[in-house]
Amino acid sequence: MNHVKSRSRRLAAGWAAGRAVVDVREPWEYAQGQFPGALPIPLKLLAEHLVDIPDGDTVYVICASGNRSLRGAQILRSLRRNAVSARGGMTPWTAQNRPIHT
Repeated sequence: MNHVKSRSRRLAAGWAAGRAVVDVREPWEYAQGQFPGALPIPLKLLAEHLVDIPDGDTVYVICASGNRSLRGAQILRSLRRNAVSARGGMTPWTAQNRPIHT
């Protein structure tokens, strides 16, 4: 299985299990299409909106390509949250024609 499909499947499994997804892209990017049910919080505002992010289970952090989501997951972990970056961001998700909201 290639890495793009593997990452996308792990993200889909977390989403299907009801895990929180935080989209750290800028509002103009989010407006172009979002991960279903994702909580939109730009990376620069992530720490300020910690109260808006469900605590407990793993939080998936997503962006366009995976760079900001990696930083977002690091920020959340530094604030004692269990967070992982959705490596590859929205790119593998949309490349497989998975659902997005516009």
